[in-house]
Amino acid sequence: MLDTSARLLRLLSLLQSRRDWTGPDLAERLGVTTRTIRNDVERLRALGYPVHATPGVSGGYRLGAGAALPPLLLDDEEAIAVAVSLRTAAGGSVTGIEETSLRALAKLEQVLPSRLRHRVGALHASTVAVPGGGPTVDADVLSTLAAACRDSVRLRFDYAGHDGTQTLRTVEPHRIVNLGRRWYLVGWDVDRADWRTFRADRVTPRLPAGPRVPPREPPMGDVIRYVSAGVGAAMWRYRARVTVHLPAEVVAAKLPPAIVVRPLDANRCEIEAGSDSPHLLAVHLGQLDADFEVHEPPELVDHLRKLAARYIRATA
Repeated sequence: MLDTSARLLRLLSLLQSRRDWTGPDLAERLGVTTRTIRNDVERLRALGYPVHATPGVSGGYRLGAGAALPPLLLDDEEAIAVAVSLRTAAGGSVTGIEETSLRALAKLEQVLPSRLRHRVGALHASTVAVPGGGPTVDADVLSTLAAACRDSVRLRFDYAGHDGTQTLRTVEPHRIVNLGRRWYLVGWDVDRADWRTFRADRVTPRLPAGPRVPPREPPMGDVIRYVSAGVGAAMWRYRARVTVHLPAEVVAAKLPPAIVVRPLDANRCEIEAGSDSPHLLAVHLGQLDADFEVHEPPELVDHLRKLAARYIRATA
């Protein structure tokens, strides 16, 4: 049987790992009686941990939020995941948290066991990040949008379009999607009576938020698919529409998620893809290893003809 101090740490770890526990469940995990669990809970409370209890035959326990952050008990993989995430956040696309992330990382590395510190250090030393680029979003704006999604409240904000023009939007926020180095808000635009995707770095919220609204079903049944399709249509110079002589599920498995694949029949599908270069579109099509017909754009047709001539010359 665990001694009291070790058992308290184990009990605290269990309470942090799941929202609700019954007394018998905790007793079984720790190999003690429910009376011992009640006594240990009182000890945790005396140490400042807000453990809430619910009455009943079984009895339930939940670790609440306190005035101060209690020590976190992390296993090896959790500690490494937190350290890697903090390093990523320190150079990421959300402004205002870089310094805070570095301070938190420094504190975490001070208390990591040496074996974990070496693993985190090796990972950092062996990893090369691609130099950053693209827009960044303010951390306060991101928090405001996330809270509006969580609470299902209507939000008004100023939005800067591609040409810099400002419009006032009234939106029912649904989800925030991170795609590459950009953050997007997906929401129901009240004035336009339709779903819209907004770049978070172009949003300036007007607070306080509005009334609560009933949650809506996500667009296209999948908010990630909706954003990938919409962003792909907006951000690329060239848009391709191609019929491929393969089943849709086979094609979708070979292409990036941002490329939209629509089944036409059991053996054919249509894809919509975007790129700043016709050559990259041709690369995507080439890796399918199947017959296809290009419907648009004409620049892709011209480029494929050049590639065909080049390959013929190469085999002459």
